[in-house]
Amino acid sequence: MITEEHVRDLLRSRADDPTLVVVQGRARVVPATELDSDDYRGAIEVVSAEDLGRRIGARPPSDQDITTLARTLDAAVAELGA
Repeated sequence: MITEEHVRDLLRSRADDPTLVVVQGRARVVPATELDSDDYRGAIEVVSAEDLGRRIGARPPSDQDITTLARTLDAAVAELGA
């Protein structure tokens, strides 16, 4: 469900406080300000770009870092049953 492309989209997003969410079985990157809208009501918030940036640190993530993050986030979402 969570792919490397979702992680890259989150890190590249220029939205205000981008957040990776799962809604209706699909992962999406959305601005945090939209989380209260009807479109995202009930969405599972996976991780914000800010939190992901703290995990990565100051250096740009490698392709391996992106793959590892995607797998870790995917496993966490799977455990939640989303």
